[in-house]
Amino acid sequence: MPVFLFSAAAARIEVHGHRGARAVLPENTLPAFEHAIAAGADAVELDVVVTKDNVPVVSHDPVLSPAICTGPRERAVVRELTLAELREWDCGSKRNPAFPRQRPVPGARIPTLDEVLALAGRGSFHFNIETKISPRRPEYAPAPEEFARLVLEAIRRHNLEPRVIVQSFDFRVLRAIRRLAPEIRLAALFETDQREFAAIAGEAQADIASPQHRLVTAEKVKAAQAAGISVIAWTANTPEEWDRLIAAQVDGIITDDPDALIGYLKEKRLR
Repeated sequence: MPVFLFSAAAARIEVHGHRGARAVLPENTLPAFEHAIAAGADAVELDVVVTKDNVPVVSHDPVLSPAICTGPRERAVVRELTLAELREWDCGSKRNPAFPRQRPVPGARIPTLDEVLALAGRGSFHFNIETKISPRRPEYAPAPEEFARLVLEAIRRHNLEPRVIVQSFDFRVLRAIRRLAPEIRLAALFETDQREFAAIAGEAQADIASPQHRLVTAEKVKAAQAAGISVIAWTANTPEEWDRLIAAQVDGIITDDPDALIGYLKEKRLR
């Protein structure tokens, strides 16, 4: 196993709580976000889909998963439900089998984006908002321009432009936000693209490259940062993964366990 040496003078690495803190509480619920905020996360990461009545709500999957949600029927597409109908679903009573430490929160509902952004007064943390949209399944989301408009309206209602990142695998919505609100920071998400990080961010008109953590190398990070592009890697949950990313000098790490990562960085005298 490689041994990584870290400098105490290294730049601070941001900790982004993935779906709040899904290692310990049901993902994308208000309790999970509150937990990440209390733990000291620099940002809460969340996913946004849109209801039938055009309300942005916080859910990773456009199709409600019976593994973590229960409701009037086994399966439902969020885009086919009104907000009132979506409120009938409980997404906190079931423990995600992938996270044995997770504590259920019976009765937790899928929050609206407005409800999550209303947590802003609890600190100076940021919001990393992923738009769940794909050209392969257009029926699951509004058109990119409409999706961008709905998310921006929520951000502006809370006057949070300086505290928001919008990220997406679908660069169409990022380019739409760039046209509508050039002040918003944008992050290009990617999982398999082997190109230089700055090239990918440039295609998306983004300020941040957000690769799957296994794609990260020190060389690619250094080149991106030299081009003015920050690097925030996802989703790393173990000390071995954190060590690689710290050694590569990424700007941020998205993790399911923000408490543990913050503690680890403190142990290494990096926070």
